[in-house]
Amino acid sequence: MVMAAPPVPLRRRRALLVVSTLLAVVTAAVAQDYNDGGGDDEDDEKKKPQFKAQEACNGVFLSYTFMERTKEYPHLKNATAQPYAFKATASVLNTMTEDLKAWQMFVGFQHKEILVSVGGAVLLDGSDLPANVSGGVTFAGYPMADLLNSIETAGEPSLIESKIEITGTQFGVKPPGKPMPKTIKLTNPEGFRCPAPNHKGSVMYVCCVKDRKFKAKKANSTRYQTRRKADLTFAYDVLQATPNSYQVQVTIDNWSPISRLDNWNLTWEWKRGEFIYNMKGAYTLLKEGPACIYSPAAGYYKDFDFTPVYNCEKRPVIVDLPPEREKDDAIGNVPFCCKNGTLLPPTMDPSKSRAVFQMQVYKLPPDLNRTALYPPQNWKISGKLNPQYACGQPIRVSPQEFPDPTGLMSSTPAVASWQVACNITRPKKRASKCCVSLSAYYNDSVVPCNTCACGCGNDTATCDPDRQAMLLPPEALLIPFDNRTAKARAWAKIKHWRVPNPMPCSDNCGVSINWHVMNNYKSGWSARMTIFNWQDYTFKDWFAAVTMGSHFSGYENVYSFNGTRMGAPFNNTIFMQGVPGLAYLDPITYGKTPAEPRLPGKQQSVLSFTRKDAPNIDIPKGEGFPKRVYFDGEECALPDRIPKVSSARRRAGTASLGQVAMSAALVMIVALLDSLCL
Repeated sequence: MVMAAPPVPLRRRRALLVVSTLLAVVTAAVAQDYNDGGGDDEDDEKKKPQFKAQEACNGVFLSYTFMERTKEYPHLKNATAQPYAFKATASVLNTMTEDLKAWQMFVGFQHKEILVSVGGAVLLDGSDLPANVSGGVTFAGYPMADLLNSIETAGEPSLIESKIEITGTQFGVKPPGKPMPKTIKLTNPEGFRCPAPNHKGSVMYVCCVKDRKFKAKKANSTRYQTRRKADLTFAYDVLQATPNSYQVQVTIDNWSPISRLDNWNLTWEWKRGEFIYNMKGAYTLLKEGPACIYSPAAGYYKDFDFTPVYNCEKRPVIVDLPPEREKDDAIGNVPFCCKNGTLLPPTMDPSKSRAVFQMQVYKLPPDLNRTALYPPQNWKISGKLNPQYACGQPIRVSPQEFPDPTGLMSSTPAVASWQVACNITRPKKRASKCCVSLSAYYNDSVVPCNTCACGCGNDTATCDPDRQAMLLPPEALLIPFDNRTAKARAWAKIKHWRVPNPMPCSDNCGVSINWHVMNNYKSGWSARMTIFNWQDYTFKDWFAAVTMGSHFSGYENVYSFNGTRMGAPFNNTIFMQGVPGLAYLDPITYGKTPAEPRLPGKQQSVLSFTRKDAPNIDIPKGEGFPKRVYFDGEECALPDRIPKVSSARRRAGTASLGQVAMSAALVMIVALLDSLCL
């Protein structure tokens, strides 16, 4: 017999009813949170560790979030060598009351990162992907270079914030460790202060604020950035615009007083499928009109004749026209064009420090309107012998004004203008294009150029690229570096020096300069500089510069070259160039017989210094050697040691002023004889 359950008291039934009703309300609310999505993003945002800092920021808020990573091949037992594919996201948020122009964010990677793809930004230095960024990298906004302020956009996230999607490879941090960068900061030149970033788990963030002590230059308009000063600049001025194409003029200006380019090659990267229809004042090395039918442009321009098209490459290579095409109506007739790729410093000839060319550029969807204008990115320029330039990304500047072509006193502004600023960087070790050897009257050996000063070549199997270069007899400087081995061995045998095995590699430099301290007398001292050209190339309108130490004030004269003292920022520097009739540095020539070594083209001059303004200079201790040497704008590699005073000449070193004058006269006579033999 089943007994009936006792009846539930009325008070308890009411309590159960209230509890069940509350549970239903809570369940519905939770379901609504997951299904509706109306407040989900905001709640997730509040859970982020950087949310409070972001809310309190009145500047530019930066964040870096490590997303995920997976092990790559090869799978190694050594955790520090194991590669991982990783994904991360960085963001730049403008929380100021003013716009942020051309934002630049530095991420201090430290785990040998190699970036494979980047979305929402480009690398500021223009490096091609994949790019090794183990020492850190600066991102620049593209296509959204400027971030507007929240007040004038009603807080629209897409206008005040940029997000960078990062994919790449990194090494060495064993899971579950989070491979985070050292730091993140804003590197805009307008003056921001960024404290040390906060780091919580897989998130790093910082608020960068305006530096109150920074005095910015007043711009003509708040809409554009001010033009920047640099060693080399490009101007990208749109002259005419139609819905699907535009006419643009590119201007290259060399501003550095000690740099030049010969046979310049310019390249950039089209980011939106553009192609060059025609050009004037320059041309592309590859004119691939027929091949354009296989490009993405052919898919849109179906009835377009691509035969006359100049170039459809994503990274075209552009070169200057020769002088004989300057008046050509079809491809020339552009001011400052057609100098065969030569850009001289303005100190030599301002009219030859600028190059100009024009292009007709066609666009692709979705940029088919007159105002959808985007300059190419990742600009790079190089030449036969020139400095290494690091170029930033294009920045929007106020439209350039051009004089009226009819001669009236009016001007026409460009449709849009951008500027690319490039600065000279010091060449990396074994990446220079010229080198320096040192010698002195008080030592009969020459300290040659460093081993592999300009690269090691292909002979490292028979030589040691890490060994210090051997001292040489003076006559060895007149033969090519590949033929100096016997001289070096014989000199070492005479001096009772150990000969290394294998021998050091050669310097592999196409241009070398010898600086020889000639003498040291009571009222001054002198040096001789000789330039050797080991290439099959003639340097026209060459120049050189030497930066001395504190004894520069004693500089008196250069006898066979035109010498000029330079001002700031090149203090203590002597600028030299060939005198009229001797402005050519001839190429290497063959000997009279096949057995004789080839002879380099050369130029030399004596430089004199007085002790009047530098009485304490100590020549025997090596204070007569330059700190830096340049040739045609390229900084030459200096030896890592200087000649020492030999015991036999420790008491020598004084000479008369007449000996200096005689040496200078002999150098001038040799130069004159060379010119008469041309």
